[in-house]
Amino acid sequence: MTECNGLPLAFSSIKRQKIRADFNGGRLTSDAGAVLLREVDKRIGLIDAVAACISDPRQPAKITHDLQTLLAQRIFAIAMGYEDLNGHESLRDDPLLQLVSERGIDERQPLASASTLCRFENRIDRKATAKMAEVFVEQFIASHDRPPKQIVLDFDATDDLVHGNQEGRFFHGYYDNYCFLPLYVFCGDQLLASYLRPSKIDAAKHTRAILKLLVRRFRRAWPARNWPRHRPGRFG
Repeated sequence: MTECNGLPLAFSSIKRQKIRADFNGGRLTSDAGAVLLREVDKRIGLIDAVAACISDPRQPAKITHDLQTLLAQRIFAIAMGYEDLNGHESLRDDPLLQLVSERGIDERQPLASASTLCRFENRIDRKATAKMAEVFVEQFIASHDRPPKQIVLDFDATDDLVHGNQEGRFFHGYYDNYCFLPLYVFCGDQLLASYLRPSKIDAAKHTRAILKLLVRRFRRAWPARNWPRHRPGRFG
């Protein structure tokens, strides 16, 4: 027989604003899982680490939405299933998204508009993306209290369908569609690399270079570990 727990759930507060989930009705949302994602991010500090990779040339006195808020707004919206920027024309007034973005709920001041977020994304250059790629590796290393006995890396190329005339789009016969062919590297359930590529290349392209960079960083992080020499597999 099911036993229901009616106790409220307490989450990390925003300054003096307390956050809790209860079962008393009121204004409901189907995206409450974002609050759990916020708790995870506060523990691992991923958004702050990514924000530190991005320069902000704006004049502080003229800023309405700070960089961390813009980044959190975009990341949590994607995690909630709202990939398109157009959705932020209504999402910017959503109290839940205002909450998880650390801005706090303010009915008089919505979050950033789609055009503001677009300018923010276009301002991120190759140097910033390279730094952001390093963040995932550093997060992986920091998650270990001691050097792991074994690391198994999963290199996975998959299709990322395009629905317009985006630059770099190509038709891929295997996936029977126009797409990009990003490369992901996982260790268990942790993401170490996400590399966007055109689909006109071999699926294994650049895997050797990425593997070399990862192994070099692991050896520097855990020098006492007796690492075996690299043995080429299917990716070379």
